[in-house]
Amino acid sequence: MSTGSKVNVAVADRILLHLLNHHSTVDMHTVNIEITRRGIAMACAVHPPNVSRSIRDLVSTGIVVQSTRQVRGETRRQRVWHLTPLGVEMANAIKSRLGETMVLLRDKQGRILEIPAREAPGRLNAELNLLSVLMHAQHEGALNYGDIRFGPIQNNRRLPGSIKMMAGAHATYDTDPPKSRKIHGRKEEKRRLNSWYSENKCLCMITGIAGSGKTTLISDWFQTKKRDFEGILTMYYPCQTWDTATGLATSIIHRVLSESGRDIDDPYDLISTLPSPGNNMDQDLFRRRLTATLLDEDDKFGHKKKILLILDDIHNLDENGVRLIGVLTQVAEACDSRIIGISRRSPNFYDRRDVVTRGRVTEIALSGLTEDELSEWIQHMDIVEEMSSEVLHERTGGHPLAIELLEMYGEVEHPDWVKFLDSEIVEVLPSQEKSLLLILAKQKRPVPWVELAKLAGVSGGPPRNLISRGLMVEIRGGMWLHEALRNRLRMYVEDQEAN
Repeated sequence: MSTGSKVNVAVADRILLHLLNHHSTVDMHTVNIEITRRGIAMACAVHPPNVSRSIRDLVSTGIVVQSTRQVRGETRRQRVWHLTPLGVEMANAIKSRLGETMVLLRDKQGRILEIPAREAPGRLNAELNLLSVLMHAQHEGALNYGDIRFGPIQNNRRLPGSIKMMAGAHATYDTDPPKSRKIHGRKEEKRRLNSWYSENKCLCMITGIAGSGKTTLISDWFQTKKRDFEGILTMYYPCQTWDTATGLATSIIHRVLSESGRDIDDPYDLISTLPSPGNNMDQDLFRRRLTATLLDEDDKFGHKKKILLILDDIHNLDENGVRLIGVLTQVAEACDSRIIGISRRSPNFYDRRDVVTRGRVTEIALSGLTEDELSEWIQHMDIVEEMSSEVLHERTGGHPLAIELLEMYGEVEHPDWVKFLDSEIVEVLPSQEKSLLLILAKQKRPVPWVELAKLAGVSGGPPRNLISRGLMVEIRGGMWLHEALRNRLRMYVEDQEAN
């Protein structure tokens, strides 16, 4: 299969295709918003001022005609646009030409196909016009069979979301967290999770550096509590770097509306809150309708719904995605639902008052395992090197991944561990933050921030990024390193000084 050229439809062509789709309204007294400037802008993913400029050119050439009509839902008549007979002829010619544009499509079996755009609706078993096909291809890369936005989804059996990784908005989710290795220790953290769930708080945030066992903790807790989730919609969503707010919202809608295994029932018009490709989602509208759906405010389902939403790797989301989680927190609070967030750093969609005074949020920060927890773990290991839990804790900081590698290879400082620290932490830090950590690695005790800042030649307060990620911690006596980093950074400093 060829890679295909990137779809890029000219603005004028988008407008003509859109107006062709609505040409049946040319003689109507009252029309829908679709043929107003705002409607054209949304359908064509074009900034409204650019719509105005393009429309003026089309009107001047006799392809489009302007008039004023009553618009449904509006109190005043508004300007609208229609195709002239010449415009219809040209739009049909454009439709024929663009229908041959090659687009990528993921079919029912999960195969990637490259086909002419005109064939896409049939392959997707969906009622899509050509403009919608092209806009999805241009802004999302591929069209996916079963995308909730393409129409009702027929389920032969109860499934979670799409079972293959998909580009665009319909991202992968599951009903349960992934099965993980046996958990060691973390009794206090599991006790706090149980306490959070029983206290009816809407959000629990789990934070810790990469490889600290965040997902493992939640997976283990979920399996032990599974009987308590009877009648609750459970959903696990791993946030990817390419995810968008629309992608997350689409998967949540799919989970909420398709749990019965029948055709999707959407009495509160939740699906319509999803934007067309290239447009931003109205998150407040999404909040209101999701709340109405879960509470079943008009008794259209006959029962209320609760959801336990587990969002992994929140740090991968962009600003709009993080903002959506704040919206979801409001929904959870209103609908007696729960959200567990997992992140490498503290998020910014709530403030300290939600934790300290309002009691809306529980925070659980994962550090390394304790010496007692390490002692229990290494008793079951088959390793050549005799090692006390004290020594092991000193050399690894109790980092679970380091202990896993010890268990696998019999070496504490296996190259995989060093590679992990380098790729996930050391190499991705900005130079100034990295310098601070390297200076701190040379110290034998915690260093007050004023002293550390002077040594590093920086001004201002402690770096929020390092602290929120748990890489630098403030303890009695000053600033100190996360235990898992100490040995690796010492090696790094020694290598630098040797060279």
